[in-house]
Amino acid sequence: MFGYHGLLLGQANHSSHVSTVMVDEPAGLLAILLGILATIFWLVKHPTFGRLFKVVPAIVFCYFVPTLLTTLGVIPKESPLYSWVKDYVLPASLLLLIIALDLPAIVRLGGKAIIMLLAGTFSIVIGGPLALWVAQSILPESWALPVDAWRGLAALSGSWIGGGANFVAIGHIAETSESMMALMVVPDVLVANIWMGVLLYMSGQQKSIDRQTGANAQAIRDLEVRMTEFHERTNRIATMSDLLSIVALGFVGSWVAYSIGMALPEIHDSQGATTISHSTWKYIIVTSLGVGLSFTRVRNLEGAGASKIGSVMIYLLIACIGASANFREIIEAPGFIVVGFLWMFVHISIILTVGILIRAPVFLMAVGSQANIGGAASAPVVAAAFHPSLAPVGALLAVAGYVLGTYAGLVCMHLLKWVAGAG
Repeated sequence: MFGYHGLLLGQANHSSHVSTVMVDEPAGLLAILLGILATIFWLVKHPTFGRLFKVVPAIVFCYFVPTLLTTLGVIPKESPLYSWVKDYVLPASLLLLIIALDLPAIVRLGGKAIIMLLAGTFSIVIGGPLALWVAQSILPESWALPVDAWRGLAALSGSWIGGGANFVAIGHIAETSESMMALMVVPDVLVANIWMGVLLYMSGQQKSIDRQTGANAQAIRDLEVRMTEFHERTNRIATMSDLLSIVALGFVGSWVAYSIGMALPEIHDSQGATTISHSTWKYIIVTSLGVGLSFTRVRNLEGAGASKIGSVMIYLLIACIGASANFREIIEAPGFIVVGFLWMFVHISIILTVGILIRAPVFLMAVGSQANIGGAASAPVVAAAFHPSLAPVGALLAVAGYVLGTYAGLVCMHLLKWVAGAG
């Protein structure tokens, strides 16, 4: 079934015993989580409080404010709402983000843009297993990683290839625990934001860097004009029909992917372990469906805000993950921080090496990297740091990252499992 029945059953079961938290009804939890998200993004725009979010990204609060409420006993650690959102809202959000994909436009960015994006993806896929292998060899016993660390790192690979939706998707496929999912936020935010700071600094030195590497940035100047025209042509005020079409598309696509995924057989390896489960099929199908729809007129819904609604769903997912954790259970794990920095070192090394070899402008190096590491939330920010009209370029590459995130994340997950000796 699609899950509504399970949600109602869960609500009935919760009411059958005395609750130890202040609010545990799904409707109340949904109201609290959406209220938290709305307040956070209102504060982002506030002239005074907004300064805080220039130092600490809003996504950190989206994760940890719900965690704080769980720790204080305001909301429960487990709820049928959390499960329903992860099972059915996640595929809907992926679909709405992927239909914005414009493969012809990305191709027109030139081969170097594609190469840098793929180099970034490749570096994440191999960097995680390499970092885990090195960390297992050098970490002291007190910093040793848990046996199932590969599950959390698999979720992190989804974040660093595609973004928040892929983080949840790959984590769900890898059966990562909620406490470890929340713990992965630490290396994700810490390591990724240090690198983003470096990229923003590089934007101010782009002419000097391009001159030293011998890159020709004329194509970037041409892109500034073309992308500005593209944004003006597609942007419009959403009508009621647009909004209903977007929401319907997301959830109908989610239901189709769920139904087909449950009907397809699971695939097992030679040892009997499941390699492609029903859940994995669901994410593969919804991603493929989004790619297919991106070649149709359905893609025009992006101009009415399809990706914005998809992003709202992602932040609700993030809040549910945060609510599923407890600060008392999140112990300091320096081993994961070490793995994160080793992983990023591999990524940076490959990005810079490939960029210098093909003489790519530093803009393409930076956006190709951030489209993987930061996704749609920050790739446009980095692109706009080079020139405001280039923000859509970051968005386009980030959307491509969402598509790659499911497939490449699965490859990285199996490599991590193999390195950890769990395969």
